[in-house]
Amino acid sequence: MSGGKKPAPKQDKKDVITILLVDDIPETRENIKKLLAFEPDFKVVGTAGTGREGVELAKKETPDIIIMDINMPDMDGLQATNLITKQVPTAAVIIMSVQNDPDYMRRAMLAGARDFLSKPINMDEIYNTIRTVYKNHEPIRKQYEALESGMLDSLRALSDESTLEGDRAGHVITLYSPSGGAGTTTLATSLASGLMKENIKVLLIDADLQFADVGTFLNLQSQTTIVEVVEDVADLDVDLFENVVTTHDSGLKVLIGPPRPEFADQVTANPENVATIIEKIRNQYDFIIIDTSNRLDETLLNIFERSSKIILVGTPTLVSVKNMRLVLDLFDQIGYDPNKTWIALNHVWEDNKGKSATITPEKVESYLKRPVIARIPKVDERVLLSAINRGVPVIASDRRQDRPPIKQLVELSNYIFEQFMADEEEEQDKNDTPKKRGGIASFLGR
Repeated sequence: MSGGKKPAPKQDKKDVITILLVDDIPETRENIKKLLAFEPDFKVVGTAGTGREGVELAKKETPDIIIMDINMPDMDGLQATNLITKQVPTAAVIIMSVQNDPDYMRRAMLAGARDFLSKPINMDEIYNTIRTVYKNHEPIRKQYEALESGMLDSLRALSDESTLEGDRAGHVITLYSPSGGAGTTTLATSLASGLMKENIKVLLIDADLQFADVGTFLNLQSQTTIVEVVEDVADLDVDLFENVVTTHDSGLKVLIGPPRPEFADQVTANPENVATIIEKIRNQYDFIIIDTSNRLDETLLNIFERSSKIILVGTPTLVSVKNMRLVLDLFDQIGYDPNKTWIALNHVWEDNKGKSATITPEKVESYLKRPVIARIPKVDERVLLSAINRGVPVIASDRRQDRPPIKQLVELSNYIFEQFMADEEEEQDKNDTPKKRGGIASFLGR
């Protein structure tokens, strides 16, 4: 403990600040705990070595202050902070990190942290920060103390209205291409972004389990991926899922794919794993958009089975059209309703007269006997690379939405939204009930 520290002010027992320490390094936890013990107004009520443990201890101990490391193995400090601020609002979180750049600080504040400290920790600084944060958080603590008189239940009911199980339609839209380079990830990220409208909840799942690209396209990093979710898929906590998935700056929720190809086996060990996740959380979202690889296997077929719509993505070339025909033949053999599949053509070339320079979309429609709902034009690759480098979906990469391919991507997302929302209203009018069965249940008659 450094010298020159001012003595702590005398405080009543009721003003003792209770503290929870969350850090994956035992030595760091113990050192901070010992130094905090010298302060008569501090009391460490628990320590945790992982983000998940920190969340559970926060709910159990309801401390005044939580000192949270940002880098941890199972759930990073930002995700844990986001969860704690919702479940234990009386607790104020102080984030610690060896990274002290403005982006980390901004992300910490967005997650709900009240202050940010850089490692190695200066103890005088941490003493002052704890007391300042505790004082500034006092109005929130008093508010919840007042609510304990009987108003708390009403507040919880209001805050839970939008997350009640079964509250959302759960439309699952899977994008798949049997040929590489068709641009499924570009379409999936843009479609998910385009479907985000007022009061509409959207989840994007990266089910390309060997070479997941959604995180790269959206510049997302998270220690919680689909690999960690499937570890406890049988007992998946729906409320916890909402907080462990990654949140893009736009507000889009994203379940990131495995960080390395070899981790795919942990997900596909049970081919039902991804499908089980979908079934458990689908009614928490209005739309779930799934990006996939071009590998046809049992895991993907299980995803198809749970899908409300399958958008078959191709290009207007002989090889791509031939492969799409093979996939549609497979769907016919399985017994899928033809209306379950739509076609989206990407990289459509046009000459100056507006005529296609390759196979026309009309010929593709005629040959595949499925509607082509989107014709995304071929554009300068720099347009796509610019969006990726900025970590934004192509559909949101330019304010002018009349430029290709943004115009066509907006039209696609609006078309899908209108199709499903019209179905919602028709079904609700028919049954005269506030809720309807969403997604694949309506297609399979379940």
